[in-house]
This record gives sequence, structure tokens and C-alpha cells, in this order.
Amino acid sequence: MRTKTAQCVLDDLDQAVAAVIFGVDGVIVDTTRASAAAWKSVLDPFLRSYAQVHRTAYVPFDVRADYLRYMRRRPQLDGVRDFLASRAITLPYDDLRALAVRHEEFFLGEVRKHGVSPVASTVSLVLKLHRCGASTAAVSEQCCGSELLRRAGVAEMFDVLLDGLDTPGTALPARPDARLFREAAVRLGTSPRRTAVIEASPSGVAAARCGGFGAVIGVDPAGGASRLGEHGADLVIADTSELPLHERRVA
Repeated sequence: MRTKTAQCVLDDLDQAVAAVIFGVDGVIVDTTRASAAAWKSVLDPFLRSYAQVHRTAYVPFDVRADYLRYMRRRPQLDGVRDFLASRAITLPYDDLRALAVRHEEFFLGEVRKHGVSPVASTVSLVLKLHRCGASTAAVSEQCCGSELLRRAGVAEMFDVLLDGLDTPGTALPARPDARLFREAAVRLGTSPRRTAVIEASPSGVAAARCGGFGAVIGVDPAGGASRLGEHGADLVIADTSELPLHERRVA
């Protein structure tokens, strides 16, 4: 059971935490536009074909309403399964997986064509953490995590970069895993207890909690505090600018 108050979490981050691990998607970079566009490119042709075969009405994927409700910051397989269920469509795992793989292809195409933006408040926080003497890592279970950071121009800000390409057999195919965060702590030279994790997805928060990290902070601009809290976040914030730090460090 978590017993920390919000102030305790902030005090730990300011004084007791030696390192901070950041999730990539939704914390360091904003991939909403690219991901939503990629899902539309994948799902609209499927929905059109399904409607023709089953003689039903074709309703295209809505890049705002459908994406925010079913896909945003969720494991891909869970998101596409629940979206299709909302249209009374059920597919076997292999077909869902094929759609998710296609999404990754289109997603990278969107990123490589249009770029991706860093979250300004997180960039400021990382710089402040370094001035305080804390080390930082950027972690993603996705194989493209490091590429996202490079294209956002922030890869060199972090002491450790870790993604699905770096740890074959460690990251789970579609969701974060505690072992990935623990490996980042090892590479940073810190223990989980002296390391904070900042994550945007419920599965990422749950993985960090399972890993026994000293502070687990959830980021949700939409205000889903209860959802991230239920998955193990000690503190839920709308933006990383809400984490005040003094320009000092207690050894």
C-alpha cells in the first residue's frame, strides 16, 4: 500500500532521489498527432473492407474522439481490440497484432516525414535535474524509442537511453515491463529505491510500481488522476512543470 503524500514525493525528488527515469511517449515527446494519423491510415481501409464484406455502414476512424478514447497512452493491442469491439468487431490475436505492426510502420513514416516535438516542460526539468546532480534515463519498450528522441533533438540530454532494440527478451511486445526500468537504474548506477520514474501510461506506472522504485509519478494532461493512481502512481500531475526543484542536491 502507498503511504506517501504528494509533498513527500516532491521532497524525495528534490533530496533523496539520485536519478530519474522518464518514459518517452507522452512525457518526453508528444506523439499524439503522428500516432492518431497512423491509426487512421491502418484502420480506415480495414473498416471500409469489413463494411463491404459484411454489408454494414462504413464509419471511419475519428482521429480525435476514437484515438483519445481507445488508443491514447494504452498498449496497442488493448487499444485496437477495444476500438474494434466498439464497432462490434472481434478479431483473433494474430489479426490484431498485424494491425498493430502496420500502425508502427505508418507511425514511423509520419515521424520521419513530419518530425516529432519534445515536451518543453520535461526538457526544462531534465536540465534542472542535471544541475542538481541527478542522472537521467529515457526508457521506452518500443523499438523506435531512441529514434523518437533523436528526431525530437533531445537524445543527448539523457545519461542513458534504453528501448526495445537495446534489450531483446527484456521488454514485453506491447507494454512496459519492470525489468526495463530496473535495467535503466543499473545503467545509471543507482538502486530502484533511490530512483524516480515519470510515466504517462497506466501500464508504465504499474510496471514502475512493480519494480519497487522510490517514487512513481504519473503524467496526465487530461486529468485522469484516479486512473494512474489506481495503477500505482504516488503522485499524478498534468505537466512536469508541476515538479518544483531547488538548484541543490543532498548527497
